[in-house]
Amino acid sequence: MSRTLPVPTEERFTSRLRSPAVAARIGLLLAITFTTCFVTGLISHYAQNVDHPVPFPTSPAWGYRFTQGLHVISGYAAVPLLLVKLWTVFPKLFQAVPLGDLRRLVLHGLERASIAALVGAALFQLVSGIMNAAQWYPWSFSFRPSHYAMAWVAIGALLVHVAVKLPVIRDALLGDVEDTTHDRPSATREGALSRRGLLRTTWVATGVAVLATAGGSVAWLRQVSVLAVRTGDGPQGIPINRSAEAAGVTPEAVATGAYALELVNGATSRTLDRADLEAMTQHTEELPIACVEGWSATATWTGVRVSELMALVDAPDGSDVVVTSLQRFGAFSTTMMQGGFVEDDRTLLALGLNGEELSLDHGFPCRVIAPNRPGVLQTKWVTRLEVST
Repeated sequence: MSRTLPVPTEERFTSRLRSPAVAARIGLLLAITFTTCFVTGLISHYAQNVDHPVPFPTSPAWGYRFTQGLHVISGYAAVPLLLVKLWTVFPKLFQAVPLGDLRRLVLHGLERASIAALVGAALFQLVSGIMNAAQWYPWSFSFRPSHYAMAWVAIGALLVHVAVKLPVIRDALLGDVEDTTHDRPSATREGALSRRGLLRTTWVATGVAVLATAGGSVAWLRQVSVLAVRTGDGPQGIPINRSAEAAGVTPEAVATGAYALELVNGATSRTLDRADLEAMTQHTEELPIACVEGWSATATWTGVRVSELMALVDAPDGSDVVVTSLQRFGAFSTTMMQGGFVEDDRTLLALGLNGEELSLDHGFPCRVIAPNRPGVLQTKWVTRLEVST
């Protein structure tokens, strides 16, 4: 004889841990991590744009490394916070609709709508962000615009949710964590943990999530960051996202006699080979390379200033430059380098890395390295620099 499962109701959830006093405290830290993610995500999105109405700064050189590392770390920190937060408020999903009171019905509807949008957007952002960090894309949509658009949905829903629940949030945060003023009548069952115990466990889980993943951005944490996607290892001591093979760049394409660098400014152009570049004045800069996935590393780069190369074709000061790569597969085979980066003396067309000739996977014969610029725009296997018209 089959048994029918009981219909879930709010009253069936009796743990006193599922309390606004707990949810508000976890929600406060979750709001901080989400806001940090949102702001640093806007910076990253702007840095990757083709046009910069307000010039993106080239200093400090480590600026993008810091903001993008913070973006990814705060995203990982939000995972345990979100899971515990959802557990504490789960009974509200089965709350009865107040049909007899129009004001309460409107507030109830706004709360439900904001929660649905917030939970959906938050889960999408965290799951897709973690998968992007792992460079695993089992979907057909473009990650960057989707992640950017959903960030606005998440932050908008968060603001609506906070506005609707502000009186309860304020009272819960100002009161003691054991206060039962806003508890549901059925939430009386003691559990294995106290409310303070649950909060401490959540803070520890959040700290573990950070320590286990932050090593991609914070070098001195790499020994304990067992879940970091990048550890800092790679050819010539620097990680790579896309190898020459994955990009479709063959040794034959960059061999002596086959490779040429074109410098173009309208009708004025010059062609240089690797030997010509080596014959020019070489400059050395210590600059970080930081990728959107959160990993970063500092290296010593040697090469020719991009500004000096563009001067060979009389490029006007402040000109934007289109950078073209030999790569045949993947995004960002063509990028735009804004004038501020072109003019910065630290921006190089690098020929060497950490005292050695560039390896093929790092962009041999030459690659761009510029201060405070996303790694996806530090173009490898450069074959053409052209003044943007």
